[in-house]
Amino acid sequence: MKILFIAPYPLGQAPSQRFRFEQYLGMLTQRGHQWHLSPFLSIATWRILYKPGHTLAKATGIVAGFVRRVGLLFMVPRYDYVFIHREASPIGPPVFEWLIAKVLRKKIIYDFDDSIWLANTSEANKLVAGIKWHQKVDSICRWSYKVSCGNAYLHAYARQFNTQAIINPTTIDTEHLHNRVRDQQAPGKLIIGWTGTHSTLKYLHQVVPVLARLEQEFDFEFRVISNQPPSLPLQSLVYQPWRKETEIADLLEFHVGLMPLEDDLWAQGKCAFKALQYMALGEPALVSPVGMNTEVVTDGVNGNICTTPLEWETALRRLLLDASLRAQMGAAARQTVEKRYSVLANNSTFLALFT
Repeated sequence: MKILFIAPYPLGQAPSQRFRFEQYLGMLTQRGHQWHLSPFLSIATWRILYKPGHTLAKATGIVAGFVRRVGLLFMVPRYDYVFIHREASPIGPPVFEWLIAKVLRKKIIYDFDDSIWLANTSEANKLVAGIKWHQKVDSICRWSYKVSCGNAYLHAYARQFNTQAIINPTTIDTEHLHNRVRDQQAPGKLIIGWTGTHSTLKYLHQVVPVLARLEQEFDFEFRVISNQPPSLPLQSLVYQPWRKETEIADLLEFHVGLMPLEDDLWAQGKCAFKALQYMALGEPALVSPVGMNTEVVTDGVNGNICTTPLEWETALRRLLLDASLRAQMGAAARQTVEKRYSVLANNSTFLALFT
């Protein structure tokens, strides 16, 4: 097969791309398939996209992205399938998708792992929020050959417009990337951890009072790995900038991983990615009962599902006190990922998108 991957960001830069399809590219090559990835943003624009200022450079980068998309249309006829992750362009109507599907008559595999039909405005994207054209998701689903959905909630939405919607979970490469397990018995300060981008830092506020109470009793570190430092009133807080080069080693220092969420329409589309990363490294995941979290985490087995502040505190207290419990839950967590959410377990589902 010859497959064209159309995505927002350059290769190897964005988690959604890395864990949705990029980690399968090597497998495609090994099986004799040919592929090409065409990002909308250049690496230079990506590096300044979420930094303040650089308005002219950002605008120039967006215009250049549209120019590259026009040129890409002349390449599309060479390919058997066109895999579109989230959208062909970040703003405006789905012109490129329509041309690919209706004029060039190519089979589109449309992939998304968030409720991207909803407006999710943040400080970083508020200037373009009004022209994002969120309603285009419905149309792209209709025009697609198949729709690749990260979880059951997204699948139910896509099925309204295309009966060939398939649940293709976000997966973890347990052989080459998340291929180590946390030694829960090793000496050293206990680390409760969280990782995510600046846009999801807001979810941490609900666990701050719990951590503030626990840090009066226990000597632990609350480590936040992100692309921006958080502002939280915690003595135990340690911020660590996210770096791709040390991502796994940094996450491997956690003893327990947190994934709090607010129960809103946007969060219901989340694919439990943070929890899966912790679990793949043998770390119990403590999660809110929102979205795919309750599918991934079995309460008391490979982590805990926490609804109230008391449940968060009780679960954390038990894990802080009991290294053997952390090890037991961590082993079950790793097993869950290997069996259900690993690249190896999901290879056939991914390949079936192109049949």
